[in-house]
Amino acid sequence: MSFLRRVAGLNLRDRVRSSDIQEELGVVGVLLHIKRSHLGWLGHLARMPSGCLPLEVLRTCPTGRRPRGRPRSRWKDDIYRLAWERLEVSPEELMGRGLSEHPT
Repeated sequence: MSFLRRVAGLNLRDRVRSSDIQEELGVVGVLLHIKRSHLGWLGHLARMPSGCLPLEVLRTCPTGRRPRGRPRSRWKDDIYRLAWERLEVSPEELMGRGLSEHPT
C-alpha cells in the first residue's frame, strides 16, 4: 500500500485509510480482479463446443481416495459460489448450460 500512498502524495501521518486511497485512485482490489477473471473464463467455457479439452477437464470427476484432512477447494466449487453471489445463477442453471459433469 505504500506505493499507492506515494502515488496519491500521502503518508501515514495523513491518517487516510488505504481503502479510501484505492477508491480515489480507482484501483481494483486483487481479489476482485481474480473473481472477474474467473467469471470471464467461465464465459469462455460456456461458449466452447462439447469436445474441447478445457470443458472436458471441468466435467471430469476423478475417482479414488483423497488424503485425510480438510477437502481441497476445487475451482468448480469456487466458480459456482461466485456465479451465485455475483450473477445470481444457481449451479443447476450453470450445469443446464453445458457445464455439467458426466455421469460415471
